Amino acid sequence: MSKKPHPLTRLTMDMLPFADAASEGFPLKDLLRLSLFQVSVGMATVMLLGTLNRVMIVELSVSAMVVAIMVALPVLVAPFRALMGFKSDNYRSAIGWKRVPYLWFGSLWQMGGLAIMPFALIVLSGDQTLGPAWAGEVLAALAFLMTGLGLHMTQTAGLALASDRASEETRPRVVAMLYVMFLLGMGLSAIIVGWLLHDFSQMRLIRVVQGAAAATVILNLIALWKQEKMRPMTREERTAPRPRFADAWADLARGGTAGRLLAVVAIGTLAFSMQDILLEPYGGEILGLSVSSTTLLTGVWALGALGGFALSARWLSRGMNAYRMAAVGILAGIVAFAAVIFAAPMQSASIFFIGAMLIGFGGGLFAVATLMAAMSLPVEGTAGRGLALGAWGAAQATAAGLAIALGGTIRDVMTQVAMTGILGKGLQTPATGYASVYHIEIVLLFVTLAVLGPLVRTHGITSPNRDPSAKIGLADFPT
Repeated sequence: MSKKPHPLTRLTMDMLPFADAASEGFPLKDLLRLSLFQVSVGMATVMLLGTLNRVMIVELSVSAMVVAIMVALPVLVAPFRALMGFKSDNYRSAIGWKRVPYLWFGSLWQMGGLAIMPFALIVLSGDQTLGPAWAGEVLAALAFLMTGLGLHMTQTAGLALASDRASEETRPRVVAMLYVMFLLGMGLSAIIVGWLLHDFSQMRLIRVVQGAAAATVILNLIALWKQEKMRPMTREERTAPRPRFADAWADLARGGTAGRLLAVVAIGTLAFSMQDILLEPYGGEILGLSVSSTTLLTGVWALGALGGFALSARWLSRGMNAYRMAAVGILAGIVAFAAVIFAAPMQSASIFFIGAMLIGFGGGLFAVATLMAAMSLPVEGTAGRGLALGAWGAAQATAAGLAIALGGTIRDVMTQVAMTGILGKGLQTPATGYASVYHIEIVLLFVTLAVLGPLVRTHGITSPNRDPSAKIGLADFPT
């Protein structure tokens, strides 16, 4: 006769949305511990795309174009994530580890970049007495590149390790939980960093950023400890021929709608991401918000994205076409950018924060929908789902990096043009540069809708998570 579970255990399983993500080979305590690497990645993302770009532009008076290029460097490394995952899939060591070496060295790169970051930024702002004039740009670029490389390597290897340990039944919910932990890491880090930098000074900036570097190593070391079993390999196994990446990519390219889908991903991501470098400076310079207030924008964006993921799970579980859901996300983005534009003439911080939340909501719907479409792409030969998702990630990341660089450059150019009075007295204000970028994003969202149109006729693209016992129907999320 089987023993009935304790009432408290049943209550825990019912209340925790991801309790059913655990399996016999991957218990909940190991899953929760491994998810700490996502917290460190979320913290680094807040530092790079939120706090540091506002500090550089407003407090350290660095050109927005220079800041945009610096912040774009780690994002431009992201297309190599597909290659990192492919390498870790086929890595062969004497003790059998595949993921842990990539996870550990990614953590070291991430920590090293954050450790030198504050000093590089202070030199970049012109506060130096020795060394060449270009030292600030070189050091800052190196710090951002190291952090970005480590961030992408850590997340790629960590998600792959979680996928290895999860069962076929629980894998979608494991990946979903890890991405939610990434959003929680962003939200909590935004609140903590904003509070710590409430009274800004260079010394406080050094302490906060280097504290984040130390937290990165601690969290990731706890996360990876005893997560991957040693499986000694023979010499013959280590020297066996490995599959070629080029052959798999050629097989994917022969699929039907891959090209148009990747174009949708690239243009849509470009539209949603041009504001990444400008949203917090816009709040500080145009609306007069403090550092702590604008840092909270990242948390608000994450909250909106989480809402988009939850709604997408509900829609996908009911069989909604993924391309139609992407269109809904695009329309939400159009409303969001319109709200951000109107926040300046109305001097309304409330409308600004609502717009930021809608950007996260629309971007979340769009990302999940296009990811689901990528998972459903027809693949042939050696091309697998992992390669399709890698192509999706490469298109998204490349477009995001380009968008960040373009956003800062267009803002600088249009601000200079507007301040000369050529556009008229009504537009002779710093807000014109920001508004120009937001208007371009709205136009790009309409272009994305036009490119997406023929794909909407595709039917039957729904969530791959068809397990009816799942407590929460979240599918694999973009990373």
